[in-house]
Amino acid sequence: MSTSQIQHLISMINQISSNNNYKKSDEETANFVANHIRNFWARSMKEQILHYAAEDGAELSNASRIALTQL
Repeated sequence: MSTSQIQHLISMINQISSNNNYKKSDEETANFVANHIRNFWARSMKEQILHYAAEDGAELSNASRIALTQL
């Protein structure tokens, strides 16, 4: 996994979280984000972001981190 690939995935998941948190709790946002990732991300993308979250995860927003625990 290259650094630029994981940075792109981090940016994507955080952007999805940010764009969908209007008047929602982190948990509600996380449910939406988890469903989005399940439905639209390739398996390799999911594996990479889950690996990142398990190893570090420092750059993930709270809602993104919660979403990844639901996968």
